[in-house]
Amino acid sequence: MSFFGTISGLFAQKQQTGGQKQQVQKQPVRKIPQPQPLKPVQQKPPQQPQRPQPIKPMVMDDTQIREAQARAREIIVEAKDEALAIREKAERDARVIRQEISDKERSLDQKIATLDARLKVLDERDEETQKRKAQVDKTQLELEDLRQQLLKKLEHVAGLTQVQAKQQVLEGVERNLSKDVAQLIQAAESKAKEEADDKAREIIIDAMKHGATDYVAEYTVSVVKIPDDEVKGKIIGKDGRNIRSFELETGVDVDLDDQPGQVRISSFDPIRREIARISLERLVKDGRIQPTRIEETVKKVASEIEKITYEEGKKLCHAVGVYNLPADLMQILGRFKYRFSYGQNLIAHTLEETKIGIALAQEVGANVEVVKLGCLLHDIGKVVTEEEGSHVEVGVNLLKKYRIPQVVIDCVEQHHEDVPFTSNEAVLVYVADAISGARPGARYENYEEYVKRLTNLETIAKSYDAVKEAYAIQAGREVRVILNPQHSTDDDTIVLSHKIKERVQKEMTYPGTVTVTVIRETRGIDIAK
Repeated sequence: MSFFGTISGLFAQKQQTGGQKQQVQKQPVRKIPQPQPLKPVQQKPPQQPQRPQPIKPMVMDDTQIREAQARAREIIVEAKDEALAIREKAERDARVIRQEISDKERSLDQKIATLDARLKVLDERDEETQKRKAQVDKTQLELEDLRQQLLKKLEHVAGLTQVQAKQQVLEGVERNLSKDVAQLIQAAESKAKEEADDKAREIIIDAMKHGATDYVAEYTVSVVKIPDDEVKGKIIGKDGRNIRSFELETGVDVDLDDQPGQVRISSFDPIRREIARISLERLVKDGRIQPTRIEETVKKVASEIEKITYEEGKKLCHAVGVYNLPADLMQILGRFKYRFSYGQNLIAHTLEETKIGIALAQEVGANVEVVKLGCLLHDIGKVVTEEEGSHVEVGVNLLKKYRIPQVVIDCVEQHHEDVPFTSNEAVLVYVADAISGARPGARYENYEEYVKRLTNLETIAKSYDAVKEAYAIQAGREVRVILNPQHSTDDDTIVLSHKIKERVQKEMTYPGTVTVTVIRETRGIDIAK
């Protein structure tokens, strides 16, 4: 509360107590009651809270009133002094502020005046610039007219147009320089021929050096060793139920009669063959060979192989620097771990080929990323067993489903020259694949079995009377059949190709696919004398 409120309260109390001063009497002395004997405490009902009594005004004497009045006068004097000091300070501050405002106004007025002067100068310059521009445009038009007039006069004097004169000058220069140009071209060609072989050899050696890996190609077959014939009997089971259940669950063929002490597992699907091999090893070790146990073991091994293939595919992609490939494609690439092409493991081949392709692309300035993906995915069709066709066709169809860029698909489609090359990157993928597959020690196949397979293909085709010649080409992937046109019709080409395909599927064992092409050709030849 301010001191003005305190003073008002004091004067109000003075007015209230002034008329009652003479009526104040002494209060009678109260007697102290004697202590009463203690009585048993009885619980009383709760009482209602009492209302607060009004505060009686405080009674003051004359001395206190005079002191209060004196104190009030002092407070008033001090307040007036303080108010006066505050007012003087406020006036000083106001004068300072007014002075600052006045200075700023003068400064702004000066700046505005300066800006107005500058704007006026700029306007004058702009006007002058427009005038000069118009004058320059006019002068350019006059010069162009003069130039055209001079050209017409020159053409009239020379008797040639501008184009004809230019052509004559160029022909003269060409005649003078043709000999020098020919000599330069001949020297460049000679130098290129001299250095081409050395440079090509250097590039290939460097690429092979980059492609060197510490992974040794494996030569294995799916064989499970068994301790004795008793285990073989368990594998067969009562009435052959165990072996039938095993073949049904794994999708492979089990051969128990090939050699004693071992079981051979055959299937064109490397994943199925690996699942069957591991499952049979575990069943033989466990000893409990029965249909229920076979089903449980095969499912467990299949789950483990699925995880292994994904990790192997991921490891292969990261080894060549590919990190954004779809997970499904990584899973399929992981099947390379169990796939061999003429004894060469596909993971080793793909890793080696990709390194070679990257080195070649960097050397010749091609798109490294396209070559990298083309080398990584070029043989992916070999491990896709759900579709029929060559591994190139199957791989191309698979990559289209996952929306792989067309330039990469072209590299996969052209890496066996089935389709003409459309880019330098496709050629590099083809070259890298050839280097990796053809280097000494990379692949191995029994020569006798290879020749036997080619011979069987030609023998089956030549067994029909209408066939004139038959040739097994592309390492046994295709057989060309030439019909005798005098002993066949055009319809025989379709019928005979189907018959040969059925016999090849039934009588032969071969990797991948075999294309049967039947050709019937009629020629008319005469000699004019």
